[in-house]
Formats: sequence, structure tokens, C-alpha cells
Amino acid sequence: MTTVELSGKVALITGASRGIGYGVAEALVARGDRVCITGRNEDALKEAVEKLGADRVIGVAGKAHDEAHQAAAVERTMEAFGRVDFLVNNAGTNPVFGPIAELDLNVARKVFETNVISALGFAQQTWKAWQSENGGAIVNISSVAGVSASPFIAAYGISKAAMINLTVQLAHEFAPKVRVNAIAPAVVKTQFAKALYEGREEEAAAAYPLGRLGMPSDIGGTAAFLTSEQSDWITGQTLVVDGGIFLNAGVG
Repeated sequence: MTTVELSGKVALITGASRGIGYGVAEALVARGDRVCITGRNEDALKEAVEKLGADRVIGVAGKAHDEAHQAAAVERTMEAFGRVDFLVNNAGTNPVFGPIAELDLNVARKVFETNVISALGFAQQTWKAWQSENGGAIVNISSVAGVSASPFIAAYGISKAAMINLTVQLAHEFAPKVRVNAIAPAVVKTQFAKALYEGREEEAAAAYPLGRLGMPSDIGGTAAFLTSEQSDWITGQTLVVDGGIFLNAGVG
């Protein structure tokens, strides 16, 4: 990794050992931020830290919905870097596929614990530790499934819709100290989403006006913008990053 001048800012990114979270970490490290990443798999997390740069990045392993893990991640970030300016809530799960009429309610509860309640918990922790006094920004990674019907992944879609409303609530209550926005990606090429395109990527990409699926770097760049001075007058918004797929929803 080439030497990059430190920005003086610090970010905590959940679910960032791979995929979108890792893409966000890459973008923030590239601009000079120091970063704490979290993830369930300690080995994968260590590998990600080494790739990103162990002089600028730390990892804290644990389950996103575990309140003790949330507290530990924020505490470790404060110990290592002395501040936590930005929170990116990316950790998520989608363990079920099928019609909503047959959705196991216990599975739905698990999805909400991981996708929504954990984001609220991390926001509370960063607010108390640093942001309430010093300001900052929060970015919640939602999904286009949260702004439209999402057949056969209803629990995921509903949870991502809840995350959008969580974004609005946090933006209202945390203003003017902290800006809170969300990103709603369409299909991004990650291990998490591979069932949606594996073996048929060309066909899947053909539906997008921009002619390709998303990459983690697309979301990383968007998160970098929403945590930058260039977005200082933006809060409570959900930015759809979808390669133009919603353009196909029109008539004709």
C-alpha cells in the first residue's frame, strides 16, 4: 500500500472483513482515515486488517447483534485511535429464501436483530463515546430491497426498509452534531449476493442500464462521499446506488 497522509479522522465499519464493508474500508483508508473493522470470523478479519494495513486498521471480532461486542468495538476504537468520527453500519444477514406466507418468524427475528437492532446499538455506542460532543457521520447500508418489493427475501427487504426509517430517526435526533444517511445498493458482486448472479452474471448485468453489476468500490466511494465535507448539508437521505436498474420500472 502506498503511503497516504492521515486525515485525522477515524471510522468504525461493521461487517467489513469482505464484500461491501471491505470496499468501504478500502475507500476510507485510501483517503487517510484510520479504521476499525468488525466481523464474525476472526481469521478473515485478521487477513483483511493485513491487506488494508495493520498500521492504520484494527479488527474486533464478534457478532453484530451482541451488545457486549458493540461496546467492545467502540471501546477498542477509542483506545487505539482516540476518537470515532464515522460509523458505517454494514453488517447484515439474509438466511432465508421463500414466500412470505411461509416465513419462519424466528428467522425473521434473527434478521432484524442483525440488520436493524445492531445498527441502532452501534449508533448508540458511538454517540455516547464521541459523536454527541464532537460530531461526525453515520452511514447505514440498506438495499434496494428496502425501497421496493423483494420477492422471496421479504425478511431482508423489510429489515432494510426499517433501516431506512432508522436513518431518518437518527438523523432527526442526532442533528446538528451528527449527519445520518443511508445507501441502498442493488446487486453488488460479493459472496453475500452471489446466489443472485452466480453462473448468470452476463444475463443479470443486462438488466442494468449501466451494463454491469455493482462492485464493493462503488459503495465504498459513495460512503466516502457521505462521510466527507462535500456532503455536509446532507442528512436523513437514502442514496440509491443501483446502476440504473430502477429506470426499468417505468411504463413502455
